[in-house]
Amino acid sequence: MSQALRIVRGLLLLFVVSLALVGPRLADHFAVAQQPRPGSLQDDPLVAQLRLLQEKVQAVIERVKPAVVAIEIGPGQGSGVVVTKDGYVLTAGHVSGKPGRQVTVIFPDGKRIKGTTLGMNPSMDSGMVKLEGAGPWPYVEMGDTSQLQVGDWVVALGHPSGFRPGRPPVVRLGRVLRMSEQFLVTDCTLVGGDSGGPLFDLRGRVVGIHSRIGASLADNVHVPVNTYHETWETLARGEVVIMPYLGVRGDEQAEQAKILEVMPDSPAAKAGIQPNDIILSFDGRKITNYRSLVEQLRRKRPGQVVSVEVLRNGEKLELKVKLAARPM
Repeated sequence: MSQALRIVRGLLLLFVVSLALVGPRLADHFAVAQQPRPGSLQDDPLVAQLRLLQEKVQAVIERVKPAVVAIEIGPGQGSGVVVTKDGYVLTAGHVSGKPGRQVTVIFPDGKRIKGTTLGMNPSMDSGMVKLEGAGPWPYVEMGDTSQLQVGDWVVALGHPSGFRPGRPPVVRLGRVLRMSEQFLVTDCTLVGGDSGGPLFDLRGRVVGIHSRIGASLADNVHVPVNTYHETWETLARGEVVIMPYLGVRGDEQAEQAKILEVMPDSPAAKAGIQPNDIILSFDGRKITNYRSLVEQLRRKRPGQVVSVEVLRNGEKLELKVKLAARPM
């Protein structure tokens, strides 16, 4: 018997055995599937929920799309969103680049307006552009990223591959996959040119700005909009935001600010902070969990010396930490 014939017979035998094992289950499945369902499709609660979601998304799109713009800086293209009537535009830091650059902002109707890049935050990838002229311009409301939860529906808009006449901002629907103070991850598909575009909640508020594609097209990273709230004054002055750096990684799920990792040669390492330490206070302010530590850290500046109280093996220690600039 030839090798090919033996392979065919083996596959046929495997098929017969598999059918014998799953055949009854398949029969049950098809029997259930063929049974008439009570009520019509119109009465299906899931269909009703999908229709409600569709209506909400359509309402968001109609309200926000006039403010979703394309940005041209030399040969580069990106997206952005106008968030004030006098023309402040949020975008990604790698789109706006250094302050003082001349840009062209294109509205969905094709209108082209000159603008200037303002400040940026390289560590968060946030940036800002100011339109020329007093406006008023179409704009949308900035939301609060901290109000989001994993699993929430979100809507991404942008101008993938740059502005195209007659094509409105492209819409992608998805859900929040992961989030922290530093990033927001969704499965809203992003491609080149979307960078800097807005991510909206279902109330039509900007909750993030597209930063980069993650491990796949369905795993994408956005800048939390709250960093724009926190650094607005610096960005609007056209300055580069230098974030302070402590050099620790903590347990974001724990009820205490437990340190899991201390980065080598970091300010925390130099001060003597160790893994498994629990941070009790930071510069005199009580720390309840790792998020509260991050919040207090963001209020400081590189070069500042702060006192940090830690709990180690049941003993309280007070350490002095000189903060550094966050590595780019």
